[in-house]
Amino acid sequence: MKKIYNALEYVHSISGEPAMKYDGKQDFAEWQKKAKVKLTELLGLPFEKCDDLFEIKETVKKDGYTQINFEFQSEKGFFVPCGLLVPDNMEKPLPVVICLQGHSTGMHISLGIEKFENDSKTIAGGRDFAVRAVKEGFCAIALDQRYMGATGQSEEGKPSCLADNTAMATLLLGRTAIGERVWDVERLIDVIEKHLTEYIDTDKIILMGNSGGGTATFYTSCLEDRIHMSIPSCAVCTYEDSIMAMYHCPCNFVPGVRKYFNMGDLGCLIAPKKLIVVCGKDDYIFPLEGVKKSFDIIKSAYDTNGLGDICHLVIGDGGHQFYPDQAWPIAHSMLD
Repeated sequence: MKKIYNALEYVHSISGEPAMKYDGKQDFAEWQKKAKVKLTELLGLPFEKCDDLFEIKETVKKDGYTQINFEFQSEKGFFVPCGLLVPDNMEKPLPVVICLQGHSTGMHISLGIEKFENDSKTIAGGRDFAVRAVKEGFCAIALDQRYMGATGQSEEGKPSCLADNTAMATLLLGRTAIGERVWDVERLIDVIEKHLTEYIDTDKIILMGNSGGGTATFYTSCLEDRIHMSIPSCAVCTYEDSIMAMYHCPCNFVPGVRKYFNMGDLGCLIAPKKLIVVCGKDDYIFPLEGVKKSFDIIKSAYDTNGLGDICHLVIGDGGHQFYPDQAWPIAHSMLD
């Protein structure tokens, strides 16, 4: 018997095979049904629905588009601030890109707005998702995810989940930060369908995010059937190679998830949605080897179900950032 004194090494040694992994032997629809139930449970969902109390707060004309700032009630008493960008000269409702920024100073990063020192550097990493989406001919919505921006930040603008471990508190109530973020996106889609059809084609909802936003994109896409296309960036990797291997913000952790799934298994829940997994070859916190292992599992499920042409991996020639010039042409080709 090998003696192990390192606690993390021991955890890896006993992790074993995920109990509900996708191996291609099960009936796919039946596996998806059971896996979605388990993932929903692990995320601490669902929460109680409430009136959305939708309210437009401000409308601002920009160069080439209009920004409509609004808020809605996601849970009773909890409100989510959002920014909708609508291109000029829009003749009909357009596809929309819901933009989820990563661990940053807030949703203004997706909107291409600098508020804090070093915001320009963050934006320069291809993370001004909403502005680029408008240039690509879409509407876009950015929202402040929980524990980030207006929903939680330090005096310097840092997300409180990273700076102050605030996302840990929800675990004591049987909830998870990821589950809360999934819920907010799902309620935003409710708002889109109820209040924003003047601008948005509800059959073409695209979810896009990088890093922590990519993580929320991934988990939401596993559960929300109204999403047409999912583009998670710098977030999809085996747990062993990333989340279990090094420091990550506590908001990345879902108690018990590795007992049942690896990220590649969960990614199979995204089918039949169109999927573009984006990564950087030099991303040291989501290593390329683990990304490829996860994507291979996902792609096998898509291929087996005749969906191989709508499942793509984009590998950028750099680190932990988004790669719009490589991802957007693929997105356009799958929307046509």
